[in-house]
Amino acid sequence: MKYYIIAGEASGDLHGSNLVLQLRKQDPAADIRSWGGDLMEKAGATVVKHYRDLAFMGFAEVIMNLRTILKNLDLCKQDIAAWKPDVLILIDYPGFNLRIAEWARQQGIRTVYYISPQVWAWKEGRVKKIREVVDKMLVILPFEQDFYKKWNFEVTYVGHPLIEAVKAAQQAPPLPPFSDKPIIALLPGSRKQEVSKKLPVMLSVAKYFPEYQFIVAQAPAWTMPSWGSILQPIPMYLP
Repeated sequence: MKYYIIAGEASGDLHGSNLVLQLRKQDPAADIRSWGGDLMEKAGATVVKHYRDLAFMGFAEVIMNLRTILKNLDLCKQDIAAWKPDVLILIDYPGFNLRIAEWARQQGIRTVYYISPQVWAWKEGRVKKIREVVDKMLVILPFEQDFYKKWNFEVTYVGHPLIEAVKAAQQAPPLPPFSDKPIIALLPGSRKQEVSKKLPVMLSVAKYFPEYQFIVAQAPAWTMPSWGSILQPIPMYLP
């Protein structure tokens, strides 16, 4: 079968990569094309567009990049139409993916949504659109089944993919400690806007806790040179 998968963030790339691996186990002849990242590519998918070019956050940033977003939507539709997948799999990323799902329904393309948007937390009215344009919803939180049931939409609970990711991390060799001090992890996010706004604040308070070592978690799409513009003006309190 031909699968087309769309993931627009680092978390989606992680979950998408595990999905690709499982699809290949169950369907060795699977042909997988995607929008995603390095992990999905490593798992065996052909990546058309990297998620680092898709992650826009907040109203202002979306407005500033509206032309790029619309161009990406058109590019995605054209690529799907030309490739003619047997199934389209959308991973979270609702602002983009629900628009693609609506278009796919008009084209008669079967659509599976893996990892529901958090409609139970905000924009609950989106369920109406989901019910109209998604053929199958796979949820990762047990209560989401009951949530969707009240909207008369049957979904399938498949478990949280991070459980497997945590197990894999626990089995990996531990990183050597920088010092004997207790560790505080700084998790600024994966999007450029998140990192540029949150990381300076996080680092600025580190000096008030000299008894701890601070370690920054770096998203896969961020290389050290790309962190430079954010870290350069900030006093470094990391060991």
